[in-house]
Amino acid sequence: MVDDERRLLERLTRRDEAAFNELVRRHQAQVYRLLLRMLGDAAEAEDVAQEVFVSVFKSIEGFRGDSALSTWLYRIAANHAKNRIKYLARRARDAEQPLDEFAETRAAAAFTARPDGPDQLVESHQAGGHLQSAYASLESEQRLLLSLRDMDNLSYEEIRQITGLPIGTVKSKLHRARMALHERFLALQRGTP
Repeated sequence: MVDDERRLLERLTRRDEAAFNELVRRHQAQVYRLLLRMLGDAAEAEDVAQEVFVSVFKSIEGFRGDSALSTWLYRIAANHAKNRIKYLARRARDAEQPLDEFAETRAAAAFTARPDGPDQLVESHQAGGHLQSAYASLESEQRLLLSLRDMDNLSYEEIRQITGLPIGTVKSKLHRARMALHERFLALQRGTP
């Protein structure tokens, strides 16, 4: 743990409100993106992000320092997201809502790619929609692993610390998640959901 993080942690354990605001400022974007990818709903991601930071503030004494503070924060966020997914499933809520971040990425790619004609623009938009739908249909653990490794570029060790899974299991589950994403994407491209 670096000195800056250690000082922040000491201030947090003293219930320093400015330290809490600094923690939120430093990590809110990453936590929100992770939650958005897992939950697929911006409003839900915002709500859960607030819950995550409140939980962190309440339980900061439980942080042992075995990992980076950000890793611990990701783990709490992932657990909150899994709990929300279970809650929403019990309430029979439609889990396949559009992922705002993917929509923005597709739109930006469409404008920067400059396809040759309208047919390529339509194909690009359809492929993006299929990718979004395929990602949203994955199990929450698969979305978590893909998000942490392929979108946030975390190391296998950091993912191990966040998920509590052995590195070999992380690698194999990540491989299966990528394969499932690929298969579902191809099925949607063929028109066979």
